[in-house]
Amino acid sequence: MSGGLFALLDDVAALARLAAASVDDLGAAAGRATAKAAGVVIDDTAVTPQYVHGIAAERELPIIKRIAIGSLRNKIIFILPVALLLSQFAPWLLTPILMMGATYLCYEGAEKVLGRFLGHADHGTPAASAGPDAERSMVAGAIRTDFILSAEIMVIALNEVADQSFWPRLVILVVVAIVITIAVYGVVAGIVKMDDAGLALTQRSSGAVQRIGRGLVAGMPKLLSFLSIVGTAAMLWVGGHILLVGADTLGWHAPYGLVHHAEGYVNDVAGVGAVLAWLVNTAASAVVGLVIGALVVGIVSVLPFGKKTAHPEP
Repeated sequence: MSGGLFALLDDVAALARLAAASVDDLGAAAGRATAKAAGVVIDDTAVTPQYVHGIAAERELPIIKRIAIGSLRNKIIFILPVALLLSQFAPWLLTPILMMGATYLCYEGAEKVLGRFLGHADHGTPAASAGPDAERSMVAGAIRTDFILSAEIMVIALNEVADQSFWPRLVILVVVAIVITIAVYGVVAGIVKMDDAGLALTQRSSGAVQRIGRGLVAGMPKLLSFLSIVGTAAMLWVGGHILLVGADTLGWHAPYGLVHHAEGYVNDVAGVGAVLAWLVNTAASAVVGLVIGALVVGIVSVLPFGKKTAHPEP
């Protein structure tokens, strides 16, 4: 009897160790998948603050919350099931779908660049001040842009755990979706509220703390403007890179081959070769994104549904 009990306890302990090992494996795989997607996560973090630039302070966090919820919904409800099904039954469709999304990203980025250089940039009333309809439209636009970046993040993560069976793959991707969404929008919320933190610091008794607070208040508008520029560049960079990689995957090797050839000229520079190669790749991707995006802007502008009302001048 006691022998049977001890044998049962040994079996339970073995199962517990196996479960713990499985949890560790899932955690490690989720960590690797998240790290692989880090580049796109940075882009997502840079893109988002532009949507609250000029927004009334009391609406910033509610808007970021709505975009974050939309982002999580994008990842878990829409992107994850489709990505898992396609990876299981039609993996060849993932690349063309990603390239379609990348083209939209290039279009968004090129439209902003052309608007800035042609004097058509939106200098109108901030969305929150223009009314709830304008705010809803702005949030919807942010969530659409996030959809493309989220799709890239989830597909990168999916490729990293492609050797896992279905259920571990599902758990890992859900963890990645939640962790990345919290990280991105937590950082964004911190960025856009730093001026409020600076204002609070200016009320402290310490002169040094007050100077820090004044620096934060004075610097945050410039930082948000800078992040808006970085966000636009990120749309072009990520979109162009997806198109280059996608074309290479589908068999058209020449464009990405030229980029790799250009990287080869700087890759062997002592100490900074890897950084220079990354800069070459990034610049080439951004140029491709701008060219493709500008073409799409031109095509859309001549279509009846693509004509937009001119933005009001300040």
